[in-house]
Formats: sequence, structure tokens, C-alpha cells
Amino acid sequence: MAPMFVGYADADGTVSSLVLDHYGEMAGSGVSMVVVENASVDPSGAGSPFILRVDQDRYISGLTQLAKAIHDHGALAFLQINHAGRYAYMRERLAPSPFKTGDIVPKEMTHDEIKKIGKAFAEGARRVREAGFDGVEIHGGTGYLIVQFLSPRTNHRRDSYGGVLENRMRFPLEIADAVLQAVGKDYPVGYRFLADEWLPDGLHREETIPLAGALEERGIAYLSVMAGTYDSFFLPAYLEEERSEGYMAHFAEAIKKSVSKIPVIAAGRIQSPATAEKIIQQRQADLIGLARVLFADPLWPRKAKGEVAEPVVPCESTCALCMKRVGKGKPAFCSQWDKERRETFLRRVGEKEDGQ
Repeated sequence: MAPMFVGYADADGTVSSLVLDHYGEMAGSGVSMVVVENASVDPSGAGSPFILRVDQDRYISGLTQLAKAIHDHGALAFLQINHAGRYAYMRERLAPSPFKTGDIVPKEMTHDEIKKIGKAFAEGARRVREAGFDGVEIHGGTGYLIVQFLSPRTNHRRDSYGGVLENRMRFPLEIADAVLQAVGKDYPVGYRFLADEWLPDGLHREETIPLAGALEERGIAYLSVMAGTYDSFFLPAYLEEERSEGYMAHFAEAIKKSVSKIPVIAAGRIQSPATAEKIIQQRQADLIGLARVLFADPLWPRKAKGEVAEPVVPCESTCALCMKRVGKGKPAFCSQWDKERRETFLRRVGEKEDGQ
């Protein structure tokens, strides 16, 4: 399971019963590994008021329950850690440069703040390990803080963290180094990898491929490849492409060709087992990541294995209800769920039936 934000955490960032039930079901789906949605490493980087947190030791006990819930249902458990940067939900935001986001101009980070966030990633990763997860994933995708440093579109600094690619890669690599050191050589550290911003003036593969190589050299366990950010997700060209099955597989293929020792995960509307098999057979990726399609049909892997006879329930390509709801600060649910499941969920979160 590739990470997918659903907004089920309690308001204080702790693990709720809804989180435990959701990830228990995802782990019981037949996937081999579950990567839990991004958890915030610092209060300044929370992308939602209902986001998991790893910025204090008091969160370890709840995360321990979450790792156990996943293990009890037969899957490996990873947790993704993140700082949202200019996409944080509060008005005062940190970013590499004061790049206007909506009606808010974020604060340009000082070197002390950069070091502080690097330490926060390391401490968050330590807590993930202490909680019993099998590995940790650094969120270097979706246009969050790490990407904001890497992209020439959002990084206008003139110091050692801005300008040429080598400087813009500095922050992502410092984060990787800090996390790897914090958890030790025997503990897997994955990386959610943005191959392309999908914006004309943004980050493209000629600049992300060198980062992939540098991460491989450092001992990153895998690259989970994606494309696009919140600035591109709702553009007509992206929306049109996003409706196509396996629409991001060619980005995974490009990154896979650039590395030699670590596995690459492909994701992006892999609706059918046949498409997943084709991606593997054509060597576009080594592993298949399912997010929204697994949310729509938690029996997808068992259906792929032939253990369940019914056809896969597809993720509706024109819907995006799950993303629309979390964008409004509401917990995600799927339009493809049957009526009983939908009603049960809405009662549990205290909403009326329209649920929009």
C-alpha cells in the first residue's frame, strides 16, 4: 500500500481507533507492506489538523499500537514522515523561499531553522523505529518541503541551499543522511520520490535523476516514484492524464533505469491486476503501490491472487471524493463503497448521509 492521507487521526495527532481499523483492514487486504500516510515531524509542518504526529515521544505508544495492528493482519509496517512547508495548514509557514501559496507568503527559512527541521526528521524516524515499524519512508514528493528546496520554481535562495542543482539537492540529502544515521544501518529507509512536478517551469527528470543516484549511493532502501504536486494536480492537462490507468508508470521506468541496486515502486491508478503485471513484466518497476484503488476495494490483492472471485471495484477516475474531503478537513471515504459501509462510516465520524 502506497501512502494515502485520509485524515483519521485525532485532533492532537494521536492514533485514533479509526486509524487502527483502517490500517488493519489495509494490512489484511493481502498487500505485503503498508506505508502509513505522512506523519508530521514538527508542528510547523503539519499539513492538516487531523494528521498523525511523530514530533514528541508521547506519540510512540499510539504508533506502537498502529504497527501492531498492521503486523497482526500479516503485512510489514512502514510509516512516512514529512514536513509540509508552504502547504502547512497554519497561516505562518516555513519554506525555502517566500513563494506565495494561495493568499499566504511563507517565511524563508534561516540556516538554524533548516538544521532544526533536519533534526526533527531524524528524531521522528527514531520514534518510528522505537514504535516497532519495520521501516520509515521520507516524504520527498507531492511538492512538500523537501521538493520545495529541490525545485527551481519554489527555491529562489542565493546561499548554499539554492541556485545550481547541487545546492538545491543539499536539503533532501541532508535529511536522508540524518534519518539514516538516526535509525542505523540495519533499518530500512525508503523515499517517496518526485520524478517530475508536471509544471512547465518546475522540476523535471533531468534534475531528479541525479538525486535518485545520490540517494542510492547513501543506502536508501527503495524509491516510491510519483509525479505532480498540489500546484499541478488540478490543472486540466494533469486531470486528463490522471484518468488513464497506470499513468505514472513511465516516470517509475525512467527512475528505475537510472539506478542499479535498489527497487523502484510504481503507483498511479493501477486499477487492474493485468496492468500491474504488465508494469512488472515490462520492467517499468520492481513493486506495485496501491493507494486509492486499494481504498476503493480492500480486496484488490486477494482478487488478483484469485482468492476472491468477484471483479475488482474500480476507483472512479472522475470522482476524487476522497481528495475533496481531505481538502475540506474532513475524513476521507470512497464513493465506490456500498451503502451500508458508507452509512456506517458517516455515523462513526458524526456526519449526515450526504457526506460531501
